[in-house]
Amino acid sequence: MGKGGGCFPSKKKHPTPAEDAAGTAPVAADEEIQEAPAVTVNSENARSFTATLKVFIVFYSMYGHVEKLAKRMKKGVNGVEGVEAVLFRVPETLSDDVLEHMKAPPKDLEVPELSAAELAAADGVLFGFPTRFGCMAAQMKAFFDSTGQLWREQTLAGKPAGFFVSTGTQGGGQETTAWTAITQLAHHGMLFVPIGYTFGAGMFEMDSIHGGSPYGAGVYAGDGSREPTEAELDLAEHQGKYMAGIVKRLSQA
Repeated sequence: MGKGGGCFPSKKKHPTPAEDAAGTAPVAADEEIQEAPAVTVNSENARSFTATLKVFIVFYSMYGHVEKLAKRMKKGVNGVEGVEAVLFRVPETLSDDVLEHMKAPPKDLEVPELSAAELAAADGVLFGFPTRFGCMAAQMKAFFDSTGQLWREQTLAGKPAGFFVSTGTQGGGQETTAWTAITQLAHHGMLFVPIGYTFGAGMFEMDSIHGGSPYGAGVYAGDGSREPTEAELDLAEHQGKYMAGIVKRLSQA
């Protein structure tokens, strides 16, 4: 029954007895053809069925250690249904001559650079960077400095974000590098998502040296020649999966 509580008379024209007997009843021009009702989906709810949530994994990596964590983290994000990871690099600020002098390998050109404006499309972000004296590398700081317009409009407010890092030594800033980066999220109104001890026994492993902390995944680079261990990569994958779960839960709130 529609609004007003009344019933609407049928527009269908009924045949006369003679027409009915002859089987030649004319079809009225304004006769309504009954079809199966169209199924409509509330546009707000349709998101959970048709749209894929995006977690941007945005990193700076000079020698490839952070990049290896990022690529393993992508696997963790993609393991959660309805969530997809997208890898991005931040722009390099050093000249080619300086990078060559520092023996930095070439960048993976299959991973595109991210502009500040593009960050608005993310449903969640994982930022990865090496340490520089207990803080993020200048390249990542330069990227954050370029997000002024997003800050003015509070475009990133409410978006979850996390960190993963690389340090040269065990006391080189596995925690402080992430901790000092929280100020960037605070000014944007973003939600810092640490992993805590959700990785379980892997967080308490003492048989081998490995990076990572309750703040996020981490790797020890040493002099640059040390490769990430499987324990460090496993923690990165866990962080990706954990963040994807948080993003998905917030999207359904």
